[in-house]
Amino acid sequence: MKKIWIDISTPPQVLFLRPIITALQAKGYDLIITTRNSTETVPLADKYKIPHVAIGSHGGKTMSGKSAAILLRAFQLFKYIWNKDIALAVSHASFSQSIAARIKRIPIVTFDDYEGNPALHILCRVADKIYVPEIFKNENLYRFGATEEKIEKFAGLKENVYLADFSPDPEFLLKNGIPSEKVLVTMRPPNLVAAYHRFENPLFDKLLRYVLDNKNTFVVLLPRGKEQLQYYKKFEHPNLLVPTQVLDGPNLLYYSDLVLGAGGTMNREASVLGTPVYTLFKGEMGSVDQNLIRMSKMFRVMDESGFTQIKFEKRQNRDTLNLQQNELLVEEVVQKILA
Repeated sequence: MKKIWIDISTPPQVLFLRPIITALQAKGYDLIITTRNSTETVPLADKYKIPHVAIGSHGGKTMSGKSAAILLRAFQLFKYIWNKDIALAVSHASFSQSIAARIKRIPIVTFDDYEGNPALHILCRVADKIYVPEIFKNENLYRFGATEEKIEKFAGLKENVYLADFSPDPEFLLKNGIPSEKVLVTMRPPNLVAAYHRFENPLFDKLLRYVLDNKNTFVVLLPRGKEQLQYYKKFEHPNLLVPTQVLDGPNLLYYSDLVLGAGGTMNREASVLGTPVYTLFKGEMGSVDQNLIRMSKMFRVMDESGFTQIKFEKRQNRDTLNLQQNELLVEEVVQKILA
């Protein structure tokens, strides 16, 4: 039986592809799953018991390093799959997989929800199908070489897909030593090694200090990689937790009273879960986030003057009923993959 090859290169992709992997396995498909050694990707795959082979690593901060790493990993992936009978390659914007699969003439199905990554020039030219959220603007992919025939839409956001079966853990705060009486603020620094984030963002550290000055808050700061972990550990504040192990992200965001993030995926997760979220992202704002801001499901902080608009309040209502409405979304996405 021919196999489906799924490649996972970032932590958010673990969450998005997990229910898809489960659904494909339930249908009897034989899967080959590869991952990339990058920040929390492998630990998260292990946490969710996804059988995988880790191949390649991140290219660092420079564009030349990233480009070299994409090509090197493409070669490593090709060596791994060259003698395997694969019918389809699936990913959420894996540039290395798309190159390796194209060389081996494997049909490529990929997902994407952010049009600000310069490496999309690779993906949009070699993929057979590119699935994007329904609010996505096709024109933003045409500039990378995609054609109208390649682009198809799915309902909701990618976060709706993997949060559809979310069930909160009532012991989450207790198990992680997080005080329930404080205003829980989850913070995520900018991704300084991403291709779409090639600049500093000093606003985040200023906001962190501003939040910690409020004695009623408790901050859980989720660093990106070892360098940020060591840096933020030096802050040493009694109301600051910088986890050294991977936490359950959806539960953390569900129990948070406020989310302050300089990235994308975690902010959108919070929005889907109904948690107030403010973005400090300084790069090109994608169409998905622009739409959330228009709907007042996300707010943007551009400078220090915006700090005063942030409300540090305990959330009174946490409703997950809307998540169950998206249970059919996983099946819709799987059917699109297999079409």
